[in-house]
Amino acid sequence: MNLSTVILAFLGLGILFGALLNGAFPAAIAPLDLYLLTPIGEVFLRLIQFVVVPIVFCSMILGLTRIQNAAQVGRYAVKLLTSYVVTSAIATALGMSMAYLLKPGAGVKGFSLSEGLAQAKGLSLLDWLVSLVPVNPLEALSTANLLQIIVSAALIGIAIQFVGDKASSFLAFIESCYAIFEKVLALVLYVAPIGVFALISSVIATQGLEIILRLLVYVLGLLATTALMIGIYTCILFALRAKPLHFFRSLFPALSLAFGTASSNAALPIALQNVQESYGLRPEIATFALPLGTALKRDGSAILQGFNALFIAQVYQVPLTSSMLLAIAVSTLLVSFSTPGVPGSALITMTTVLSAAGLPIEGVAIVAGVDRLTDGFKTVLNIVGNATNAIILSHWEPQSAAVPEESVPELQTNLRS
Repeated sequence: MNLSTVILAFLGLGILFGALLNGAFPAAIAPLDLYLLTPIGEVFLRLIQFVVVPIVFCSMILGLTRIQNAAQVGRYAVKLLTSYVVTSAIATALGMSMAYLLKPGAGVKGFSLSEGLAQAKGLSLLDWLVSLVPVNPLEALSTANLLQIIVSAALIGIAIQFVGDKASSFLAFIESCYAIFEKVLALVLYVAPIGVFALISSVIATQGLEIILRLLVYVLGLLATTALMIGIYTCILFALRAKPLHFFRSLFPALSLAFGTASSNAALPIALQNVQESYGLRPEIATFALPLGTALKRDGSAILQGFNALFIAQVYQVPLTSSMLLAIAVSTLLVSFSTPGVPGSALITMTTVLSAAGLPIEGVAIVAGVDRLTDGFKTVLNIVGNATNAIILSHWEPQSAAVPEESVPELQTNLRS
């Protein structure tokens, strides 16, 4: 039995175990969650996060050194960002349209509002853009700031191409680090089934399945929109003749991990392995596009933010105007590019969208209870969207543009001369 099958089996067992605790042994939930389930889940997430930073940093540098020149790096980035904006705009439109048609907030009553959540604030667009530039690359690495890490790695990778042979020892060191942390990841994945079991058991045991029934239309609408967006990506793969069945089969381990952890960051290392070793995506594309997409590309957040804004407007019976819909659409698109790839982060960034649209920020509390239960599906969509956009870039860039890894030293010498 392969690892992805084991992870999926333990995921199902975790849901059953959590439901059993919630329904039959409510008195045992608190001690089991406090002393067993939550600690095991947190340890697993910390182990995954342990390898995320070095793998992203090293893979970005190695990926950039496989690209011919700085102009090609810029071309890759422009093409990726173009496809990101287009597909994220589609996700935003789907989320808003589904909420408008289903009206999931029309009959929701009896929820208490949290004052603490109402005071949460997101970064302005200008502050977010400024924050992309790291003051200290070591600080970016130590704080696991993925966007700053990518900017740091990009600057270093471009500089390596112009330094030439003097950077060969540093490149060898980076390659060694990457190989080492790949092996660390392989060891961590052996305990993935236990970690996934603990995480999902904790959620189901403490929150139960009743809250889904209270917000059934909301949950089903969100899941249907997520499935629809995955269907659109499947159509794109068909159009590119990119073998969708092979694509999903290759990515199954990463998708299983994404669903269980609800973290795009946690699933990134195994996604990098899957698209290169199982699917066969070119390394120079995969190591550039996937880390960048993990930091920026959040289709799950784009759907959630637009869907939730209209849902909360319906709950509070706020009339929808064209200016409000435009504010929701624009702010949702921008916020989707700044949502961290960790569980529950969309709840905080949601306040930015609600503020931009003039909606009550306290409405975040209404969906907070079911967010973790739907987060896994949104994370699966993030991984599918990220990988599909990498494949779009691969088809957009001719194979001849790739540079074999062994030719990098000669390329660096030519660039320097």
